Amino acid sequence: MSVLEGKVLVAQGGGPTAVINQSLVGAVLESRKFPQVTRVYGALHGVNGIINEEFLDLTEETTHNLEAVAVTPSSGMLSTRDKPDVDYCKEVFRVCQAHDVRYFFYIGGNDSADTCRIVNQESEKAGYELRVIHIPKTIDNDLKVTDHCPGFGSAAKFVAQAFAGANLDNRALPGVYIGIVMGRHAGFLTASSCLARRYPDDGPHLIYLPERPFKKTQFVQDVKKAYQKYGRCIIAASEGIVDSKGTAIVSQFTGGEKDSHGNVQLSGTGALGDLLSSFVKEGTSIKRVRADTFGYVQRSFLGCVSEVDQYEAREVGEKAAQFAIWHNLDGSVAIRRIGDYAVEYFLAKLSDVARHSTEMPAKFINRDGNYVTEAFKNYVRPLVGTLPTVRRIAAPKVKKILKRKKK
Repeated sequence: MSVLEGKVLVAQGGGPTAVINQSLVGAVLESRKFPQVTRVYGALHGVNGIINEEFLDLTEETTHNLEAVAVTPSSGMLSTRDKPDVDYCKEVFRVCQAHDVRYFFYIGGNDSADTCRIVNQESEKAGYELRVIHIPKTIDNDLKVTDHCPGFGSAAKFVAQAFAGANLDNRALPGVYIGIVMGRHAGFLTASSCLARRYPDDGPHLIYLPERPFKKTQFVQDVKKAYQKYGRCIIAASEGIVDSKGTAIVSQFTGGEKDSHGNVQLSGTGALGDLLSSFVKEGTSIKRVRADTFGYVQRSFLGCVSEVDQYEAREVGEKAAQFAIWHNLDGSVAIRRIGDYAVEYFLAKLSDVARHSTEMPAKFINRDGNYVTEAFKNYVRPLVGTLPTVRRIAAPKVKKILKRKKK
């Protein structure tokens, strides 16, 4: 096999994460080790930057600064929400060809994998040798083939810690608390809130996911039951929860407003939290009901990074360079879980990862559809790394002397 000499081009697409720069830096530093790599370019704003030839020459960036960028959240090369079609990808390929790019690495979700697939097909049609590797990234954890996605572990850690804090607050001043978590079709991130529980009465007491139809009457009954048992209730709900017809619950409040891709608008508003709060207030006698929408803070929260997520994100970037430059292969880097807990990396077909997403398996959701199972807890626990320890005062109660009515 002849050595393929030319440039490397790296880009980042879609929503940022806390560890996406680990993948970027892993791919860049690993690529710079190979003598057949003439330069390493980074595209600003993902594929949009490629078609506009907005490149930085990362060959001349210092290793020291790259390592500092690696531990900085969000997309160091900036990102894009462009969803390329065939014509768009043809232009991406044309730019790669013009700049003698022989290795293209795109860090992102299933749309990014599809971009890689089409660009790869265009290079084959043209008889131009171009190795294309998709590097996985998404906090939704919804890519096919791979066991889990870099970016998810750190976001899950944030969600778990946020609910642990909300639980402490709610225990001091009881009521109903609702936290709305990202997740259009997959409930992995919302389900991660289960790790907030340390004591038997800790929240979240209820978890609602897009994989199960949401029923208003059952929701109100669930809240009543939890409140009667604990004297309070903490609820985690995915922004993408739907009714029995598959219609997003939030559309009842927003009227079905669409985003730039034609999807029902879920983020950027507290509408779902307000709607669920109104359900509780209307269906119960509970007065203290509060809701928060976590929004963007889940994705790139500074100082809340899973150490496991961090090193795996670095390694998928390094493996991308090795698969492409060393082994002359195309594909999507994927993670396989082995032992308890370890991983190995392999290369999946781009066509197996592109376009389509996955959901939480049925075994991860309880029968009532309002919480998760032990199987999910065992799945997610290694991915978030170390969580803070929560303690309670354990001193004995003092015997009362005066008998007064409780205020």
